[in-house]
Amino acid sequence: MKVLLRSDVKGVGRRGDVVDVKSGFARNFLMPNGQALAATDSMALQAASMRKARDLRDAQSREAAETQRGVIEKASLSIAARAGANGRLFGSVTEADVVNAIRTATSISLERGQITLTEHIKELGTSSATVELFDGVVATVSIEVVAKA
Repeated sequence: MKVLLRSDVKGVGRRGDVVDVKSGFARNFLMPNGQALAATDSMALQAASMRKARDLRDAQSREAAETQRGVIEKASLSIAARAGANGRLFGSVTEADVVNAIRTATSISLERGQITLTEHIKELGTSSATVELFDGVVATVSIEVVAKA
């Protein structure tokens, strides 16, 4: 069954796309949730306008993400954590801690899922993390973990 997507659906398509899905998925999930309309020949103009609006919004979001990447990469992040005499932390520094450090240093609000650590930081010193701000816009941040006094 061909449907016109009214919003982005992970694994199916983006807003304004005309996609072919199983009829049960369309009738039981997409249409009742308002995420799709049954596609007809007359919907080509509506689909084109939805794609144009989506592309314009994506361009603006990408521009904003590029600006945020510059700010985040220049910021010096310092996270204070309790540590033992040998430099090992009591616990670890997680993605949520990195989000809070970025928020206090730059006032940019991020989600925990946008931060990627190779593993949780468990020792004092310098580590790095990647931040995915937008599709294809990734910032690398340096994190200094210091002992809490």
